[in-house]
Amino acid sequence: MKWLWRGLLAIVALLVIAFLVFRTPDTDPAGMRAKYGAPPSQFLANGDGVKVHLRDEGPKDAPVIMLLHGSNADLHTWEPWVQALKGQYRVIRFDQVGHGLTGPDPEGDYSRANFAQDILEVADKLGLDRFVLAGNSMGGKHALAFAIAHPERLTGLVLVDASGGPMLKLGDAEDDDSGNIGFTIAQTPGINLLVEQITPRSLIRQSLEQSVSNKAVVTEAAVDRYWELLRYPGNRRATLARFSLPYDPLSEAEIASVTTPTLILWGEEDRLIPVEAGRWLGRTLPNNRLVIYPAIGHLPHEEAPAATLGDLQAWLAEHAPTAKPE
Repeated sequence: MKWLWRGLLAIVALLVIAFLVFRTPDTDPAGMRAKYGAPPSQFLANGDGVKVHLRDEGPKDAPVIMLLHGSNADLHTWEPWVQALKGQYRVIRFDQVGHGLTGPDPEGDYSRANFAQDILEVADKLGLDRFVLAGNSMGGKHALAFAIAHPERLTGLVLVDASGGPMLKLGDAEDDDSGNIGFTIAQTPGINLLVEQITPRSLIRQSLEQSVSNKAVVTEAAVDRYWELLRYPGNRRATLARFSLPYDPLSEAEIASVTTPTLILWGEEDRLIPVEAGRWLGRTLPNNRLVIYPAIGHLPHEEAPAATLGDLQAWLAEHAPTAKPE
């Protein structure tokens, strides 16, 4: 019997050593703010005790476009769009709660309603009357939810590979290479508990590579940013909390009620939210324009910035008519 106990103790010791070797601790908040929160970043306190990391660029009297990133991303995902738009528009983007330098929600509330409320609070704090709201992936769902709750605040809606509608499956994607390993692990009971302590950089790289078709966007700097900000204190636990919630799609009736002019941009090779979901939104939203990009994945605004900006700027010229010419 003593040999059994010795064997068990040896296994436990090996597991402890392995944990200590492979553990990836949280990043240092001050270091992350210095690296990713330098000017023009600012931190805006909302009513829930959250300090929202945001950037507000461009002429203050110009038409406003607010940008919402996707799950496990951050405001930097919009950099190509911001650089092209900020000379003509007031461009606002922020790290949603549980992401980036904003960090976790003090109450652990990652409901769709709370995300939509944060949009309203940011808009009110910045004195925005009406604006164009754009969102990618999870940010698209929150943009849709805001459009349903506060249609009077929006002049336009831009959905980039957005969630929020029915989860349509890929028609023939049964192979092991489909989907996204990072999201799969975060949703797998038991294994996901390790993510809060063990998050290898290689996993982040693989997850990002699986999200896009244009691999040029998977730079060392991008992988570092995703990896470091996911490990910002509280963000990994927030990720697990979000992924533990059942998917709560907006109903077809709710989406069909959105009369706000909408631009839908979609990567044809998106393996996270298939292009069929974009076509469904195109059939359901009453006032929309749908553009699909061949050979592009889940992040068209990063993978094809010139093409998406061309379509976006033409659409904005129609729905933000007071914009000053370039």
